[in-house]
Amino acid sequence: RMRSFFHATNPHTRRRRKTLAAIAGMIILGCVQQLSKRLSTSSTGVSPKVFAEKANGNGAYSYFGKFRINNREQVFFASKYSLGIVNLKPIVPGHVLVIPKEVKPRISDLTREEVQDLFESVTIIGPKIESHYKGTALNIAIQDGKDAGQSVAHVHVHILPRRPKDIEPNDKVYDEIENWDGEKAIPSPKNTKLEVPADEDRRPRSSEEMSKEASELRKLFPDNQPEL
Repeated sequence: RMRSFFHATNPHTRRRRKTLAAIAGMIILGCVQQLSKRLSTSSTGVSPKVFAEKANGNGAYSYFGKFRINNREQVFFASKYSLGIVNLKPIVPGHVLVIPKEVKPRISDLTREEVQDLFESVTIIGPKIESHYKGTALNIAIQDGKDAGQSVAHVHVHILPRRPKDIEPNDKVYDEIENWDGEKAIPSPKNTKLEVPADEDRRPRSSEEMSKEASELRKLFPDNQPEL
């Protein structure tokens, strides 16, 4: 049948059919290219294959938005689709983030499997962080989009261990989350007293300090170890 399609007896018919076949081929090729592009890049243009890449012998790297992070320094938990990372600008000691491995800005961008995995990871990480930092409760929060206060275009769940009267008034914590800026890269001090330090007191940590904290938290999750 395909042979007869291209070998009609009328020359005009043959030319028209070949033109139609060429157009159809171009449409199919375009669809394939678009599908390939969507499968090979995330919504922010970062290829999923880089989320645990090896770089120059220095270990594995992941991405938080446009920022490449060293797994050994910052990642303390890994599931199939999610990571737990130490916070670069914590509101209280023990304030960590849970993120999908692939860079996706909004909750609605996640697959059903990614959503399930993300919140299962939160339920695993939360109680361990609360106990480790001697908290009695948790704040768990998401800012879904820039106008909701999201500072890094990558879905991230805030987990904050809390104690009675650690932040006064209690609702001030929501102002702190609103003002949290993940791009300033100011990590937390290493202690277990829950306080809200002034911005000028939040000093940047060295790579060694960050690695030490991540290593300490990894011990809490022996069954969910990241690639280092």
